[in-house]
Amino acid sequence: MNAAVRAVVRMGIYVGAKVYFIYEGYQGMVDGGSNIAEADWESVSSILQVGGTIIGSARCQAFRTREGRLKAACNLLQRGITNLCVIGGDGSLTGANLFRKEWSGLLEELARNGQIDKEAVQKYAYLNVVGMVGSIDNDFCGTDMTIGTDSALHRIIEVVDAIMTTAQSHQRTFVLEVMGRHCGYLALVSALACGADWVFLPESPPEEGWEEQMCVKLSENRARKKRLNIIIVAEGAIDTQNKPITSEKIKELVVTQLGYDTRVTILGHVQRGGTPSAFDRILASRMGVEAVIALLEATPDTPACVVSLNGNHAVRLPLMECVQMTQDVQKAMDERRFQDAVRLRGRSFAGNLNTYKRLAIKLPDDQIPKTNCNVAVINVGAPAAGMNAAVRSAVRVGIADGHRMLAIYDGFDGFAKGQIKEIGWTDVGGWTGQGGSILGTKRVLPGKYLEEIATQMRTHSINALLIIGGFEAYLGLLELSAAREKHEEFCVPMVMVPATVSNNVPGSDFSIGADTALNTITDTCDRIKQSASGTKRRVFIIETMGGYCGYLANMGGLAAGADAAYIFEEPFDIRDLQSNVEHLTEKMKTTIQRGLVLRNESCSENYTTDFIYQLYSEEGKGVFDCRKNVLGHMQQGGAPSPFDRNFGTKISARAMEWITVKLKEARGRGKKFTTDDSVCVLGISKRNVIFQPVAELKKQTDFEHRIPKEQWWLKLRPLMKILAKYKASYDVSDSGQLEHVQPWSV
Repeated sequence: MNAAVRAVVRMGIYVGAKVYFIYEGYQGMVDGGSNIAEADWESVSSILQVGGTIIGSARCQAFRTREGRLKAACNLLQRGITNLCVIGGDGSLTGANLFRKEWSGLLEELARNGQIDKEAVQKYAYLNVVGMVGSIDNDFCGTDMTIGTDSALHRIIEVVDAIMTTAQSHQRTFVLEVMGRHCGYLALVSALACGADWVFLPESPPEEGWEEQMCVKLSENRARKKRLNIIIVAEGAIDTQNKPITSEKIKELVVTQLGYDTRVTILGHVQRGGTPSAFDRILASRMGVEAVIALLEATPDTPACVVSLNGNHAVRLPLMECVQMTQDVQKAMDERRFQDAVRLRGRSFAGNLNTYKRLAIKLPDDQIPKTNCNVAVINVGAPAAGMNAAVRSAVRVGIADGHRMLAIYDGFDGFAKGQIKEIGWTDVGGWTGQGGSILGTKRVLPGKYLEEIATQMRTHSINALLIIGGFEAYLGLLELSAAREKHEEFCVPMVMVPATVSNNVPGSDFSIGADTALNTITDTCDRIKQSASGTKRRVFIIETMGGYCGYLANMGGLAAGADAAYIFEEPFDIRDLQSNVEHLTEKMKTTIQRGLVLRNESCSENYTTDFIYQLYSEEGKGVFDCRKNVLGHMQQGGAPSPFDRNFGTKISARAMEWITVKLKEARGRGKKFTTDDSVCVLGISKRNVIFQPVAELKKQTDFEHRIPKEQWWLKLRPLMKILAKYKASYDVSDSGQLEHVQPWSV
């Protein structure tokens, strides 16, 4: 929430508006007085890394009454406020909409009571309202992610990872209760991200007789040498008769039926607290800026809207449509229309649920129709957090589809040497939370070993190949594709899933591992800023990874509140460096006496980190001193973030489904795959998951610098500058149109 508050205040000031804080939610609006205070640039400094909200929030009974809203209107008018930006859940947003509807009536009443004059009624005739959804449950329809959800998942996964180690040692069963009274999003995604054995959601209750099914599943897992069982329960979990399923009830069941040592952990309010994740800070900053633009463009005729994310795209939606649909979900659940409830939740919820079901429950072997196809999985390039989640997902979906799955160890190097083994369902258990690459990965390209690799493809009769990796994986795919004429062994479906911290693979807006790296950078920057705040008048220069791709430096800068980020994609010269130094000199005269500058490792051949450090040190003499920090390989390591586990799991499952469809087409016809559309990169583009032939992506690639020619995140570059008090022009051509909420058809 604080990142959103910061963005609204700074963007508001940037466009020349007066911005006010209203403290303690609607209560402060009703009470007025010192609860409504003008905000300036510095009042939102150093709040990005703070959880909760600095302006306070409160449930307010008074605002639910007309008298309360009358007082609130009077307090706003005294300060000439007619634009309201509300950050909250569906209750807060519904309240804001009602207030807007009543506005003209409230003004007339105030005029009758003599509290305002006729001119004021004319001058302040309209109230504009824009909402941002802040809710950890992600229970608001129309938006893919609400502010706070990703951070709550971080808290849950930290706990699950810690519990996993103790449960492993003691052979225990853990029942974890997570928040979500009416929405199972947190439970579902954390179950997906940790490979839980069973999950209970309000929207999708278990079928009759679930008690027995669950116990069978748990004992099967034990029999397969799985040392721990994890069951995740949303606090609002119910059965098909709408009766609550509590964590205690589940524990009793496991203890009485199976006699397993079982513990219950209720996470409670831990999930609301802590430092916001990088994703949440960037999301909230984007939403805050978008909200100000929406208010500037609002007319008396535009309905109150919420700004939200759809895929990777900022959108505006009519507030009441979203609220209506959110209430429809609850109604569907009350009326036991559970399929409708899942459908109304939107496509990401339904997709998560299907993926979870496919990966958690293995059918007995005699019930899976065999395809007699062998599908191989390989990791290529540098390690990235989330690769193992992707491998696990591919292996399990492949087995469920009836294929025989092969794992290739140590990249193309291992491929050529024949380091290939069959991999089974239980072999990949517990992989989602592991960082790095368990299969092993190398940067070696296949070009030198085409003969040997073709031989291995023939020996192991590999019918399809899934490559999980970074830019080298993309280059490798191009080389294999080019070798098809010479080696018919390569005439099989091949698909690549992007996994690299640099996020530089053409054909996808995101790659597995980038979110984890971004969180590492953000955490480190937070600590460094804290150190700088203590010493005062200190500027830190931090070097990030990414090759020539400035994604990590730019997004890290946005998430950590940096003063500048130097990247290769936006050339800079000595004049830019000088203006940055002058900017920091000015900043040192304010109460914010510290600076943070990020530099991508390859942004310039001559303006190295050392050069910039020395230049700043010399120019800043007597005003500030300088320190530098190279983050290095810590950005590639660590346990994967919830986003990367989830993204890796879902996108890899999708890639496997594509392979299955391709192999089905060819079955019995001995078909060779020679067309471009059988060698693809799977990626996320704007709002969709799409397969693009590598042949087409070639045109979009800058091979010398190993980056796509066009990158979506460069549009967010002015955001960072505006929020750091630079003049910049922000392109608003994408936003502006109010869209309608689409329920997702199953």
